[in-house]
Amino acid sequence: MLIIPAIDLKDGKCVRLRQGRMEDSTVFSDEPLAMAARWVSAGARRLHLVDLNGAFAGEPVNGDVVKAIAQKYPELPIQIGGGIRDLETIEAYVKAGVSYVIIGTKAVKEPAFVSEACAAFPGKVIVGLDAKNGLVATDGWAEVSELQATELAKNFEADGVAAIVYTDIDRDGMMQGVNVEATVAMAQASSIPVVASGGITNLEDIKRVRAVAHHGILGAITGRAIYEGTLDVREAQQYCDQAQ
Repeated sequence: MLIIPAIDLKDGKCVRLRQGRMEDSTVFSDEPLAMAARWVSAGARRLHLVDLNGAFAGEPVNGDVVKAIAQKYPELPIQIGGGIRDLETIEAYVKAGVSYVIIGTKAVKEPAFVSEACAAFPGKVIVGLDAKNGLVATDGWAEVSELQATELAKNFEADGVAAIVYTDIDRDGMMQGVNVEATVAMAQASSIPVVASGGITNLEDIKRVRAVAHHGILGAITGRAIYEGTLDVREAQQYCDQAQ
């Protein structure tokens, strides 16, 4: 199971939000490239980047920073989400060396776009499903739909989606522990590998997710915990590598 450090980009800086609220952000670094270097040196085998401005704007805003990180670490798998709403944006990121693009809002509102993107860029598309009480949220979490996240996941099974990043909004950035039950339910809902996101606080949370990884959980994204020092990336990845 992969430990995937998150680098959330807002106005060119590395920040963390609480429950997706742009007005409730903490700046952790003015230099996202240096932050990427920190996690790479700690043994991270994948990075999770989010263009927060892009998620609200509906188009990339911090794309130059993303490309700079991808070009500095050409061998490192990087996944990027936020404002990816057309094939041109995906193509630009893939050409820049990004391994995976995460389609969130557009996947919910226009599921056919996921099929189109997977056909055009095989193995490069991840779907981001963010849920509040099991219901899918979109537009930077500003809108909550009536769709069950697990039901929506099943619709993407035939498309060739590389993974689903599943975020429990109520836990995200709150350091309250990951919602293991909801993550397992998502993994069991389809054959698509799931990446857990939201609420991971310490090694105990990693152990809880690792214990159920056999259900189809590929990795866990961690943000605030690694920035505030309650979780060590190297220690967490070593645990996952050694755990049976």
